[in-house]
Amino acid sequence: MSGGTPTAGGHMRQRHSQGYASSGDDLEDDACSRIRPQSPAFPRTRTWVEVLENVLWIASAVFIVYLGDWHSNLIYILFHDGRVRRIPLYLGLFGVSLNVLCFLYTSMLVWGVRKSSERWEISSTDALPFVTILGLVSFCLFCFALWPIWSFLTLPLVFTLFMACMVILPYMVLGTLKQQPSDMFRID
Repeated sequence: MSGGTPTAGGHMRQRHSQGYASSGDDLEDDACSRIRPQSPAFPRTRTWVEVLENVLWIASAVFIVYLGDWHSNLIYILFHDGRVRRIPLYLGLFGVSLNVLCFLYTSMLVWGVRKSSERWEISSTDALPFVTILGLVSFCLFCFALWPIWSFLTLPLVFTLFMACMVILPYMVLGTLKQQPSDMFRID
């Protein structure tokens, strides 16, 4: 360990701020105050291509929901159109609800137990096949329920709505689960 600040009983270990320029000989003292490269508190900046893709997914979903079948919007069609097969639609909505609850449960489990990586690995690997199969079944049920209205265009329509949800969901759920700035540095 490097020198430090002299005191009556000897040398005391000294912490330095982010602005401290280390010469490399006191790596032990400076190791705790370095910024971790993959820290979630510092998200990487998105390129303009990624932003454009996200905007296109969201704009396409708004277009689909607002225009529906050119006579009425998608919400009205889902609730009032007689061509929609109700039982597969409700089962698909139930599957999506279970999927969202599973995502929220696993993310809250991880949020509560940050330091135990074993528990996260077990819960995520156990839930992954269930969530995947439930998502595929829900997609097929939605396609079957809406097929009488849009026929072969139902597949890209449902996929576009799914992708728009995947673009929006991280901003809605994970925005509230960000780490506090005090968790960024280790305290000895």
